[in-house]
Amino acid sequence: MIFHTINEINNILKGELIGATTQKIEGPEELQKANSSQITFIGNNKYAKYWPDSNACAAIVNNNIKIEPGENRAFIKVKNADLAMAEILELFNPTAPVFDVEIHPTAVVHETAKIGEGCKIGPNCYIGKDVELGKGVILYPNVCVFDETIIGDNTIVWSGTVIRERCIIGSNCIFHTNVSIGADGFGYRPSADGKGLVKIPQIGNVIIGHYVEIGSNSCVDRAKFSSTIIGDGCKIDNLVQIAHNSILGRSCIMAGHSGLAGSVTLGDGVVIGGSASIKDHTTINSGATVGAGSGVMNDVEAGKTVLGYPAQDAREMLKQWVAIRRFIKNQ
Repeated sequence: MIFHTINEINNILKGELIGATTQKIEGPEELQKANSSQITFIGNNKYAKYWPDSNACAAIVNNNIKIEPGENRAFIKVKNADLAMAEILELFNPTAPVFDVEIHPTAVVHETAKIGEGCKIGPNCYIGKDVELGKGVILYPNVCVFDETIIGDNTIVWSGTVIRERCIIGSNCIFHTNVSIGADGFGYRPSADGKGLVKIPQIGNVIIGHYVEIGSNSCVDRAKFSSTIIGDGCKIDNLVQIAHNSILGRSCIMAGHSGLAGSVTLGDGVVIGGSASIKDHTTINSGATVGAGSGVMNDVEAGKTVLGYPAQDAREMLKQWVAIRRFIKNQ
């Protein structure tokens, strides 16, 4: 187990240390669940009232919150407790699973594949023809990387993930368990005789930028032609669907159960709330936010927040909801 003193933690955060504690800290925990050897955080005034009853020996506190730590307890005052806590979580992060050998003997690696220095390939992985792995790539057990795919330096791919042929993956990405990259896009048309459906071939690929993270059981489909593109720094939650030919700008966020239909375009910094769905051939411009559970049927202006089903300006939608409540109440 990892232990740190309050002074060691403050040396990392470079905050203002108030009070003192002799307790060695074994890790972080929620304010109301922490024990006497744990550190917690208070990022909002509404949680300050829980501090007197918390068992935590220390807390990271936003510097605009006016409370005192108490006896043998300490605060580290910082500008942003959430960001500071991220540093603490990294400090106490357990070590990753260990590889006994760099390439496990049960892994199947095609003779034409190029494996970069320091790569680790776990049991039962498959590396196809002309695949290129950059330096320090980690493939956990049961990962499949198919022909002609390129993966950049230091990318981590967790078990069960399948990366189909001809995909291009950037550096420092993380794909969690059972991610699907580059499967066929969903394309069908009624047959000429009207008695069935004709599958439309999907011959494009997927291009993913640097520092992209994709959560478990999410899917990024390859393009019908050209590429489905995910820009640098995008963060994709679990159970997200990104359909063929969609394009995401830089640093977009998609929360769980949200989905993009085919040929959707997101600008930079777009936020898609959980369970939101975006109609095909729609553009959501940079800095826009789509509220959870919304259904976007039309283009969204830059910086705008939309909400509802069908989605519209969030303020207008909230006014409608208030009006409906008043109407029902008065019946």
